[in-house]
Formats: sequence, C-alpha cells, structure tokens
Amino acid sequence: MLRDVSPGGESQLALVRRARRMDRILAEAYPDAHCELDFRDPLELLVATILSAQCTDKRVNTVTPALFMKYPTAEDYAGADRAELEGIIRPTGFFRAKANSIIGMAQALCERFGGEVPGRLKDLVTLPGVGRKTANVVLGNAFGVPGITVDTHFQRLTHRFHWTSETDPVKIERVVAELIPKRDWTMMSHRLIWHGRRVCHARTPACGVCPLAALCPSYGIGPTDPVQAAKLVRPGPFS
Repeated sequence: MLRDVSPGGESQLALVRRARRMDRILAEAYPDAHCELDFRDPLELLVATILSAQCTDKRVNTVTPALFMKYPTAEDYAGADRAELEGIIRPTGFFRAKANSIIGMAQALCERFGGEVPGRLKDLVTLPGVGRKTANVVLGNAFGVPGITVDTHFQRLTHRFHWTSETDPVKIERVVAELIPKRDWTMMSHRLIWHGRRVCHARTPACGVCPLAALCPSYGIGPTDPVQAAKLVRPGPFS
C-alpha cells in the first residue's frame, strides 16, 4: 500500500520520481558497483555473507580462500571440526557464533536441500544464521533474483535521503521496494552501499562532492566545500 506523503513531506509520486532519479545518478557514479565479497558459487557467497557480520568485506576476503579450499561443499562444513573451523574464521570476529551458524546452516542444507543452496527467499531464511539481508545478498548476486540488501549503510542513506523514516530493516525493504523497480533492486542496493562506504559516511559525509547534492534533503550535514569534502572520499573496498 503506497503512502500519501514521504517522511520529508513529498507526495508519494514525487518521492518515487526523486528516488529513481537518485538511483540513476548513482548508476552513473558507480558503474562498476558489485558485491565486494569474493565468491564462486552460492555456497561460498552464503558463507562469506555470514562471516561479514560485524566485519569488513576486505577482512572476510582474506580468510575465505583457505576456508573455501578446505570446505568446498555443504557436507564438508556440516562435518567440520569446530575448533579447526573457528581457528580459520577467527579474524572475522564473533567466530564461535559464526561457526555455529555455518555448521548449522550446512547441516540444514544437507538434511533438507540435498546439500544445495536454495534459490528462494522463503527457504533461505529457514537456515540457521540466515536472515533476510543475507538471503537477499545470495539471491541477488548468486541467483540473479532481485533483492534489497538493508545493511547499516543502506539504512543510513535511506534515512538521509528521506526515502523512509522506518528503522526496522524489513519495513525499510518494503518501503524502498515501492520506490525502485524490482529489476533494479540488487544493483540499487550495491550503489547505495558503495556510496555509503565511499562518500556518505556515518560521521562526516562528503557533501561538497556528492553527486546527489541537488536532490538530497540532508545536504550540508557534512562539509560543503569541495576541496574539504574531497579529502573525505574513500576509494576501495570497505565493510
């Protein structure tokens, strides 16, 4: 059900138009936007996404080559020696909880899905350690199924853009799904996350060099001087 006005007081139609224009601008700014976790198949992406909780993608990518080599299948994770698995993933933090999730997820895959990662949201979210965010990452990037990934960057930017005032990730996902065409959900998620990592930072956004300045109701919460703002831009892979 579409709302009559946006959090910023716009009509729903005006908000939809502004949101889609912002997404088009981000598409021009980040033509190479993609998932920054390294993976070769759905299982690898599922494991990497579980490991990425409270950890940078860059750090996860330093751990996963050895991990993927040792555990190439769901059966391998399901029967893993817990201490050995924990030792490999320790650098990603919260390694005991993550090991529990990975082993439990793999056991569920073997018991209910023949050891294969399912390609449906309703199946993925039944796996231990897999919520909607993780499921949408896997669907969008391993299966080509459109999905909206509401991580901390995505949530911050949708608030700053006045796309929504919701704080619950599921509600944010539903609101944004009304603004952006379904075919663009996955790439839009990448673009917002890239912009949040590189320009629209949590503490001090680089407003003075932001390509969305003319359309962003939060313009000015960071430095607007282009020279000063440019110093805040962070190139490269981040969390």
